[in-house]
Amino acid sequence: MTTDGDQPVLVYDVGGSHVSAALCENGTYRLGPVASASHADSQTAEGFLHLVHSLGKQAANGSSACGAQLAMPGPFDFDSGVSLMEHKLPYLYGLNLRELLARRFGWQPEQVRFVHDAAAFLLGEIGAGAARGVHRAIGITLGTGIGSAYSVDGCLVTDGSGVPPGGEIWNLPYEAGIVEDSISARAIQKSYERHTKLHAEAVDIAAKAGDDTAASQAFTEFGRHLGSVLRSVAGEFRPDVLILGGGIARSACLFLPPAHSELADLNLRLKVSELGDEAALVGAAVAWRTGCNVPR
Repeated sequence: MTTDGDQPVLVYDVGGSHVSAALCENGTYRLGPVASASHADSQTAEGFLHLVHSLGKQAANGSSACGAQLAMPGPFDFDSGVSLMEHKLPYLYGLNLRELLARRFGWQPEQVRFVHDAAAFLLGEIGAGAARGVHRAIGITLGTGIGSAYSVDGCLVTDGSGVPPGGEIWNLPYEAGIVEDSISARAIQKSYERHTKLHAEAVDIAAKAGDDTAASQAFTEFGRHLGSVLRSVAGEFRPDVLILGGGIARSACLFLPPAHSELADLNLRLKVSELGDEAALVGAAVAWRTGCNVPR
């Protein structure tokens, strides 16, 4: 399904701590200036709606948009626009964001659409990044948790040979727990704290890794776990490329060597996102233009 010709669309990347918005040219996927703000001052549903609306107005800068596509974390009913999140952004739980945001913008409800953030990441790399023209691809986002999406010939898939249920890997069994226990910012923090008895944010641990053995070990351990998991979730699917994004991917030089060691005999191409923080925004525009959505 294609829509709205070449009229630009507002695209959003809604994370656990921030919201980013931009106006995107429909078809070329060229983003305008990105407006971004944290959730810190919007810990209510009303505050969130105001933040999304104000960032959209700032990003549009007087231009008209045919609608908005929001990349959202799950759990979320992407078809109806209802949030099912109880731990992340709990004040949105049960709200129909499609209707509430449409009212704010003066639009019809169908002009507000949603896509899973991990799916948007991969769609962005397919549309204008590291997965352009590839037959089979997997996108992995590394941050507070781990997100995943699978594609064949540019289309998202959630079942089939080598694809875990729903394309999700975060909750697959791994060692004594699940994948997200070992591949997340939390896992890096726990590893560092285990060796030093000190608590630090993952970004600060990365900054110390050059001369702090415990920090370096935390990322080495993370890389080994990542390689081991990718071996199990990508082996049967046989992707042409596996693309890593998210905040932790900015420190790829610290964990890619041990990850590659775990994958040495699989001939699996690991690439870091070409679009970086803009991948999900571009992917939201791809989802709008193609009508692509992945129920999660």
